[in-house]
Amino acid sequence: MGQMATHPKMKRLKLLRRIVFMMIGAGLFSVGLEIFLVPNNIIDGGVTGISIILAHETNVPLGVFLTLLNLPFLIIGYKQIGKTFALSTLFAVLMMSVGTSLLIPVPPLTIDPLLAAVFGGIILGIGVGMVIRSGGSLDGTEIVAILVSKKGPFSVGEIVMFVNVFILGSAGFVFGWDHAMYSLIAYYIAFKLIDITIEGLDQSKSVWIISDSYNEIGEAIVKRLGRGVTYLNGEGGFTGSDKKVIFCVITRLEEAKLKSIVDEMDSSAFLAVGNIHDVKGGRFKKKDIH
Repeated sequence: MGQMATHPKMKRLKLLRRIVFMMIGAGLFSVGLEIFLVPNNIIDGGVTGISIILAHETNVPLGVFLTLLNLPFLIIGYKQIGKTFALSTLFAVLMMSVGTSLLIPVPPLTIDPLLAAVFGGIILGIGVGMVIRSGGSLDGTEIVAILVSKKGPFSVGEIVMFVNVFILGSAGFVFGWDHAMYSLIAYYIAFKLIDITIEGLDQSKSVWIISDSYNEIGEAIVKRLGRGVTYLNGEGGFTGSDKKVIFCVITRLEEAKLKSIVDEMDSSAFLAVGNIHDVKGGRFKKKDIH
């Protein structure tokens, strides 16, 4: 009975956490737009960029276009991607629209376009990243990109990039080419901050090590780095001899220490390190380095 009672409670807490993070993310996005980018005639990519251009040309509040232009994509997303994603995105978009409307009377923090592009891009990227981590989206073009990529030769990133180059280029005709270049800076910074926010500053890395001293290296990683290791059986492609492959997962902060351990035990060992977007389960927890 205790477990049955705990399960619904945990689900409610997770749902509440998602809602709070989406609200904070949408709020940050609104701040990035209304306090930094829009007053300095700098745009973002996707539906947001189109909405900024239309709001500038028609004097209709930005929030109206953000909602109206995203609605068709939300309907498509609801049918093709899933109910939870579409509803989460709808909630985030509505929060963003409300946020931009409330911030219209607030004066910009800077009228320097470079500062606005840099700090606006940072705040925008963190906001979008928080919403994506919570299972939603703030831009309908991403939904279309996901669907088009399934039927064509282009990846989601390539489709989004093509659309955004067109939109950011349009800013040159509306706001002038200097503002279009500032928009490109803001877009690039936001793009990078989205990745950092989604993956986390303490990004995980996968490590493969091939060495005849696998026992010594594995024991040193366990004792000195505090990480568990897995030994995999392999076969050399050239020699055909049996090999032991050490596999483990570390954080970015532990990478330098691991390399020094491997170099100390076997300077000729094969070492490959790759990025991992998410780690779940097992015994992967932060440990002390010693």
